[in-house]
Amino acid sequence: MNISDYRVLSIKREECIPWLKYKHYAHRIPSISYAFGLYNIENILKGICTFGSPPSHALCIGVCGKQYQEYVLELNRLCIEDNIKNAASYFVSRCLKLIPKPRIIVSYADTSKNHHGYIYQATNFIYTGLSAKRTERYDIDNPNKHSKTVSANLKRGTENNKDYLSLAVRDRPQKHRYIYFIGNKKQKKKMKDNLLYPILPYPKGDNKKYDASYKPSVQSLLF
Repeated sequence: MNISDYRVLSIKREECIPWLKYKHYAHRIPSISYAFGLYNIENILKGICTFGSPPSHALCIGVCGKQYQEYVLELNRLCIEDNIKNAASYFVSRCLKLIPKPRIIVSYADTSKNHHGYIYQATNFIYTGLSAKRTERYDIDNPNKHSKTVSANLKRGTENNKDYLSLAVRDRPQKHRYIYFIGNKKQKKKMKDNLLYPILPYPKGDNKKYDASYKPSVQSLLF
């Protein structure tokens, strides 16, 4: 089976949940405005890609200014079952064609996972450097718990005194930031002219694979 045997379709948010919770390394459900599925020749769902509102309003303004903040979407999850050559870049490029225009897509490659964003490089995203250096709270007893979960628990007051005492502060891993403009020729030029981040050479290095052995239940298209 090769890449020509696959197709990309819009899917419902609910169809992504098992992939996001159990297969993707983040194990969390992000904001989802658009979701797409990669289907093989047998109409079996073999991958998902989701886009949603960035968690930071400052990012929406910081890409191209206030006049373009409503255009910004984050490609926040990409997960594929089959290890087919060029499947990931094919999937992303097809998803980008299905997003309403005009849009500014931002996506990240996590340096803490030794990711460099080769998929985005293959699909002609612009590289704009690393995200800002920040600190985050973390649970000493459970360091893999996401900082947003820790902060949300504290805000809701669900962490007891013992939990609070187990919290510490660490540097948040920086991420490679990529930008892609969707629109007609004039729209893309105007957005690119207003880009507030520097355009930099693509980063290189060896990627590190994570455990993605979870097998989602078979999800077929129904006619």
